[in-house]
Amino acid sequence: MDEKSLIHIIKSTLKSSYIGDDCAYLQDLGIVITQDSLVEDVHFKRDLITPYQLGYKTVMVNISDVCASGAKPMYLTISLSLSNCLNESFVKHFYEGAKTAAQDVKIVGGDLTGSDKIYISATAIGTDKGRKISSRSNAKPGYKIIVSGEHGSSAYGLKLLLDKSNLCRKEGINNEFIKAHLMPAAQREFSQQIAENASEDYAMMDTSDGLADALMQIAQASDVTISIDTSKIPHNPLICMDTVLYGGEDYQLVAAVPEHLLKKLDNYMIIGHVKEGQSGIEFDNIFYSDIDSKLYNHFKE
Repeated sequence: MDEKSLIHIIKSTLKSSYIGDDCAYLQDLGIVITQDSLVEDVHFKRDLITPYQLGYKTVMVNISDVCASGAKPMYLTISLSLSNCLNESFVKHFYEGAKTAAQDVKIVGGDLTGSDKIYISATAIGTDKGRKISSRSNAKPGYKIIVSGEHGSSAYGLKLLLDKSNLCRKEGINNEFIKAHLMPAAQREFSQQIAENASEDYAMMDTSDGLADALMQIAQASDVTISIDTSKIPHNPLICMDTVLYGGEDYQLVAAVPEHLLKKLDNYMIIGHVKEGQSGIEFDNIFYSDIDSKLYNHFKE
């Protein structure tokens, strides 16, 4: 059992045209909406993250999905299921972190329940006003592939956190990686630049499940080949390419855009291009039609 198979079952059962991107675009209402969950011992371990950082990350991962759609993040609801061993201080610090991450996005409600572990579910809503909304099925031959920032830092930070023998993990350059994992930043400005300046369809996703996964999903949804020069991918030289491609949780944005749009953008890196061919990705001219074995599976024991 894996997430993609389950999504296929849900989509075919509901026969819904809204399921496919990380956000559902309700064009008649002028909004996008997304929901994401964080589960203790699946997405985080309580001894490796503070309540403040957990609240911060909860908000950021949902805002990132809205940014990936091109919409402007506007509202959030958060539902918390908490165990009896937690106290009021946990809730206070969790929402302080959530408020810091939200900035001008309003947290407008949610739900509280008891549970054996911490379960968090957040819903984010964005507006399409003045913006063109993306879809992963919009990549076209000739488009350039661009990214917003470095990849692999979050996964490397998690590795440092899990390495109990690394006594210096909170010092020096290691802190950069740990912060990338615990307190990621949604790429609001990158999203805004593209969505406000695009006149043609474009594809965009965040890299929460890994850069390679995002590229593959765009390629398959658009029925194209995406060719990548891995030497162009921004990353810290300490991090190996497998981690850069498959590590996940960087919450950067990757987009397939027409070349003329690049004149209106800044702070991006071109890492490849879209071309006709079999659905899949090329890394340094080596073609892949399936990378599932390299990806993290939430449902695998």
